[in-house]
Amino acid sequence: MKTELNVPSDLKFLGIVESWLLGCLEVELGESADWSRQSTRFRLALVEAYSNVVRHAHKDKAELPVVMCLELQDSDIALEVWDHGQGYDLATYLPPDPEQKQEGGYGWLIMNRLMDRVEYRLQIDGRNCLKLEASVPALQKE
Repeated sequence: MKTELNVPSDLKFLGIVESWLLGCLEVELGESADWSRQSTRFRLALVEAYSNVVRHAHKDKAELPVVMCLELQDSDIALEVWDHGQGYDLATYLPPDPEQKQEGGYGWLIMNRLMDRVEYRLQIDGRNCLKLEASVPALQKE
């Protein structure tokens, strides 16, 4: 299954973005996964990715769309989040230090903890792509 969503760069659309992702996955995965546990994982990663685009990549450019592509193959999920921003150089990323009471920088850490693989590509045809990948474990039957 492949599907795509084009949505404005505005946090008021966050609920629509969440519903799209979780609805698609629930329809496709059905009873084959522990959906209550998995939905929290994917929702948090998606919220982080979308809100980063809105607040940083498309800051002051709400007219630019955020494009999300979802692909599900068996139990493997790939979500791409495309933006038109300047991009972020991961070489400059420093993980947050709890001692420093740092306000930002947690998103990359969170997404990497939640997903099996996180990849960020800069300036592909004028856009950036954050790709989140994960496998959904099958539900254990008793």
